[in-house]
Amino acid sequence: MSEASRPPLQPWQVIAGGVCGLMLTLGLARFAYTPLLPVMQAQTGLGDAAAGALAAVNYAGYMSGALAVAWLDDVRWRHRFYSMGLWLALLSTAAMGLSAWWPAWALWRYVGGLCGASGMLLGSGLVLGWLMQHGRRPELGLHFMGIGLGIVFSAVGAWGLGQIWPDWATQWGAFAVLGLVFFVPAWRWRPPVPSRPGAQAVGAPDLPVSRRWLWTLLASYFAAGWGFVISATFTVAIIEREPALAGQGPWAWALVGIAATPAVFLWDRVARVLGDIRALMLAFGLQILAVVLAAASSELWAALAAAVGYGATFIGIVSLTLALVGRRAPNNPGKAMARLTLSYGAAQIVAPTVTGAMAQASGSFTGGLWLTAGVMAVGWLLLATLAREP
Repeated sequence: MSEASRPPLQPWQVIAGGVCGLMLTLGLARFAYTPLLPVMQAQTGLGDAAAGALAAVNYAGYMSGALAVAWLDDVRWRHRFYSMGLWLALLSTAAMGLSAWWPAWALWRYVGGLCGASGMLLGSGLVLGWLMQHGRRPELGLHFMGIGLGIVFSAVGAWGLGQIWPDWATQWGAFAVLGLVFFVPAWRWRPPVPSRPGAQAVGAPDLPVSRRWLWTLLASYFAAGWGFVISATFTVAIIEREPALAGQGPWAWALVGIAATPAVFLWDRVARVLGDIRALMLAFGLQILAVVLAAASSELWAALAAAVGYGATFIGIVSLTLALVGRRAPNNPGKAMARLTLSYGAAQIVAPTVTGAMAQASGSFTGGLWLTAGVMAVGWLLLATLAREP
């Protein structure tokens, strides 16, 4: 059945398809690396610096994808690249288990980053555009539940697969097979290309923004990217490094996803009451507290509380920021999101490299966590300067 002959999609199908797309392109192609990192290090000798470099390569791919999307105006090509990203997410996940050669890992982490950009930016832009074109509330909270669910799936999946197949390579391959569960609905329920490719949302002109507003938001989003990638890359490794917490890493990572899943929905409601910028300031503040807690204590309760705090806030920051800029450019929300995401991606290249090198030199992630809290505090101060603007 061709796309043209298919019955019109229902809103729940568009949202569910977008959720599955995020679970595939981010939950597996990106986040499976986090819970599998300890077993990869144990079985292959991968060091902290090399692990951080792989995370940086992944985000170089993400940033490359964001750069491409930032200049992509034709909705037909956005649709094609998103579709390609779904296929490549399966391929890059499977390929991670085919070799223990670092350059090969780097290649597939780069491709995985491209997939993450396609799901996060192209997929989210297509979903937001479809919602606005069909008179639905232009919010992405429900859609971004896919990120939290993807984290939960990667954590529980890594634990379960580890019980069956202790070998790191087999676990990567099994994740790729499981990814088919998300690929099918993500593919079938993609938002279709509008009948008029150049069509714009009726009565929704792009809203002008000042240069200062844009650059300030870009800088604060850089800080958010720094905070996101350190916990996304090293949460499990940080916990497993503590003798008293060994074996608890996957469960802390699962808590991140469990906290993130409903949080995106709740942050939409917080923003309706406080406004987008003040809601972002609240999310920044709570995430800073979570990072400080992880840096200041090695107790299990602190690690788990930090995981919950991180999960409940990072996804709200992403959802609120991308929806904010997407609403100000309704004719091409994916392009607007991509331009902002370049700053987020830049942080995700620099931060894991710096933190991995610091951890390898000191034997601890504590210094990297304190640095992360400081960077995010600067981001909070930048947002405070925007709080009085519409």
